[in-house]
Amino acid sequence: MHFDKIHNKGQARLFKNQYLEYLTKTHPLVIWGMYLPLIVFMLYFSASKLSFTVLQTAVIFIAGMLFWSLFEYTVHRFVFHFFAESDRAKKIVYVIHGNHHEYPRDKERLFMPAVPSLLLAIIVFSIQYLAAGLFGVSVYVFAFFPGFLMGYLIYGSMHYAIHAWNPPFKWMKPLWRNHHLHHYKNVELGFGVSSTLWDHIFGTMFDLNKEKEDKEKVKELMFGNAAAEKQLQSR
Repeated sequence: MHFDKIHNKGQARLFKNQYLEYLTKTHPLVIWGMYLPLIVFMLYFSASKLSFTVLQTAVIFIAGMLFWSLFEYTVHRFVFHFFAESDRAKKIVYVIHGNHHEYPRDKERLFMPAVPSLLLAIIVFSIQYLAAGLFGVSVYVFAFFPGFLMGYLIYGSMHYAIHAWNPPFKWMKPLWRNHHLHHYKNVELGFGVSSTLWDHIFGTMFDLNKEKEDKEKVKELMFGNAAAEKQLQSR
């Protein structure tokens, strides 16, 4: 999946049907508003109904977040960047992720839209519940899945921030650069968005010491935030 030109304005048209097209767009607050109450409820259920201690809940919750980071890396690398050969497969890959590489400033498609996101959440929860049931620990999923969801929310928010603003802290700059280089230098490296942990482990991390920072390219990936662009120009 490679595009000779990155479009800095506009967005891809994914479906002819206007209603399907509408369902491909969302705002981060919609997704946070959809999942945050669910996270709170499941954690409350774990503590009040399943009698998990605070420590047990915290450990399982963090494990869920860590699992999300691996899930994020794996899906981004092997599903979003699947090498498609047939026209139908290419269309599917483009709808899922390719349009983002062609139109990285399309802020309405930095989170997965609400409807497919919710359907996938149900499927993932069901798989986790059934898999845990094989080991007799299915109840743990009620604390594990909220961590998984929180990992997803952090991922989506980080993705939004990376395309919108400069890193707020110096120690976060490698994460920003890793994703920017993934967009305009090499789509076969830099698959981590919320973390570079798995890029380091699996050898897909850019060597940032050898990569020249191209501020103009970084600017191209930032959408309509005049303050951020002005700040970038002054650096």
